[in-house]
Amino acid sequence: MNLRSFKSAGEMIPYLAAGHLDVGAGAPSAGFYNGIARDIDIKIVADKGKLVTDHNYMPLLVRKDLVESGRVKTPADLAGLTVAEPAPGTATSSTLGSVLAAHGLGYNDVGHTFLGFADHVAAFQNGSIDAAMTTEPAATSALRAGSAVKLADSTEVYNDQQLAVLLYSGDFIGEQGASAQCFMNAYVRAARDYSAAVAGGSWDGPGAGEIVDIVSAGTGLDPAIIVKTVPGYVDPDAIPNKKSLQRDYQFFTDQGLYRGDTAVDFGSLVDTSFVDKAARTVPKGQ
Repeated sequence: MNLRSFKSAGEMIPYLAAGHLDVGAGAPSAGFYNGIARDIDIKIVADKGKLVTDHNYMPLLVRKDLVESGRVKTPADLAGLTVAEPAPGTATSSTLGSVLAAHGLGYNDVGHTFLGFADHVAAFQNGSIDAAMTTEPAATSALRAGSAVKLADSTEVYNDQQLAVLLYSGDFIGEQGASAQCFMNAYVRAARDYSAAVAGGSWDGPGAGEIVDIVSAGTGLDPAIIVKTVPGYVDPDAIPNKKSLQRDYQFFTDQGLYRGDTAVDFGSLVDTSFVDKAARTVPKGQ
């Protein structure tokens, strides 16, 4: 198996469409759906990461001095302030929009700056941002540095958000169906091992040490840092949340970021046949 890195799921689309990539994993974004609008044969086939209760690994953070001065007490106080996100038109933007809406603000009632998550820590420290939707491990790093505090758990207003998905190319499905199912069976087994290791939002479940070592090897992060973070959540049956995908897509459309001539058909785009079969085939607890 050959691995290739991409900056976003949107960048994978030409490779998946051409059959140069069989499987992709990433976050659906406005750019992703704009690519799908070109009638490309790609399917969302599994969950890769959700925001759920006890696994809120992307909190809304605010600069600590703004809280200490009394300027910011709740997300409603962010009006007119600058909030950092990783890029325009991502699922993170929809998360922020949901948090703001729950406190009476529109998405555009705050200023937006776009920085990679790793840059959020320094931006809080030098005062160049007021708040941020920041994922792990940057969230824990910012909190431990003392430059930011948690203002809100996004799962309180948008639980079970589908932040990342697994993608199959049409060629992989049509020409290598048995291999596609075999891959999914292995993926579901891994998802179950991972979800057991981080159950309840901590790194102390069965097999957690081995999982931490795997994450460390893949990311270069020190295991001692990983265990201090809030672990992400993966559905043990790898079932994607279609309603969440549609909700975020609607957000992109409302913001004028989706430019397709016709609406995305999620009934066609999301194919759960592989995870459904894997859930029946792979023994529980393995």
